[in-house]
Amino acid sequence: MWHASVLTLYPDLFPGPLDASVLGRGRADNLWALDTVDIRGFSDNKYGSVDDTPAGGGAGLVMRADIMAAAIDSVPRNERPIICLSPRGAPLTQARAHALSEGPGLIALCGRFEGIDERIFEARGIEEVSIGDFVLAGGEIAAMALIEACVRLIPGVLGSASSVEEESFEGGLLEYPQYTRPREFEGRAIPDVLLSGDHQRIANWRREEAEKTTRTRRPDLWERFLANGPIRRDKNKEPK
Repeated sequence: MWHASVLTLYPDLFPGPLDASVLGRGRADNLWALDTVDIRGFSDNKYGSVDDTPAGGGAGLVMRADIMAAAIDSVPRNERPIICLSPRGAPLTQARAHALSEGPGLIALCGRFEGIDERIFEARGIEEVSIGDFVLAGGEIAAMALIEACVRLIPGVLGSASSVEEESFEGGLLEYPQYTRPREFEGRAIPDVLLSGDHQRIANWRREEAEKTTRTRRPDLWERFLANGPIRRDKNKEPK
């Protein structure tokens, strides 16, 4: 079973949205599991503090390496990667989510304050991952995003494997526009081709729209697509 463990100062935030809708049903059906570890429980003082002033001076507080190590070491690794959610980490991609979803799970480390003592990253082989070029108050929301991105790819969670096959980033392009009833809304009609019943024309239209959307909204992805071609997933090889 795919298993996520979250190390945090705020375990009460979980499962939060991870227990809603298909994700929650998937957890209830034992398709994946979640547990939390309260980092404050490894404090070595009566105040429950886990941080101290930064070496060299400066504002804020830094989470201590020894306390973080104790919290990390309390969790069975089981070949799961330890991932710290950090704005300085490598950007989270759909390819990375696929690779993680096909493994045994992950251990998410949620920082707070000014960050975590640098020594813990090398000492415990921690990977840093970013969900975007912005800063949050802590890593909990980012951890939820990472876990959701992985869990929804686990077979059975969404009910149908076809649900993820034509999404944004699958194949290297953003998704084409979607429509449903009513046929006309405030003077805007569903494109005729989607009502034609001609599956090849519909497939061609969707491909053209996906390319146009990617080209105009994410020129960086479009350039990568032109350079590398469509993403093809090999179940026996981790995506790069």
